[in-house]
Amino acid sequence: MPNAQVVADRFHVMTQINKELDTQRKREKRNVEELIKKTKLAEKKAEYEQILLGLKSSKYPLLKNEDNLSEEQLNKLIQVKNISPILKVMHEIKEKFRKIFDNTNDWYTGVFKLGMWLSKAKKYFPKSNNTIIRWFDEVIAYFDNGTNSGVVEGINNKLKLIKRSGYGFRNFENFRVRCLLNWHSFY
Repeated sequence: MPNAQVVADRFHVMTQINKELDTQRKREKRNVEELIKKTKLAEKKAEYEQILLGLKSSKYPLLKNEDNLSEEQLNKLIQVKNISPILKVMHEIKEKFRKIFDNTNDWYTGVFKLGMWLSKAKKYFPKSNNTIIRWFDEVIAYFDNGTNSGVVEGINNKLKLIKRSGYGFRNFENFRVRCLLNWHSFY
């Protein structure tokens, strides 16, 4: 298919951004834990423990789409944003990226919005920034047709499951028949 347009799946790009955000969350948590171990003053220790309490159980409120948060998760997100200015900025940048993909329908607007996002995200998401720049044409191609690889990945996952549940097939024809029967296709 020489004329096929390669499209970067927004899920995979978003996954990389979430990994960088989670790495920063873990780093902040470790830093506070180290400060608690090193601090001898009771007042400072109590202050650091309060910060650590705010950072605990914050993974999903930070990584989940803000629109899908429960009331409890939303409160936790507010608490984390009050404790950590870096995580606050990173979460807001992540949400802007998600909204670019949700609200943009043409590549021209997508290029503009993505360019603005890249300039803001350079400091906070360096790995994702470099990846998006490297795959810029493929990322922008998403805005043309809004396609993703979810269906194909689902089929591949199902095929792997059939293969594992068959504990190995004696020949390929048995595997083929099992796959066709799974999707109610007859040969």
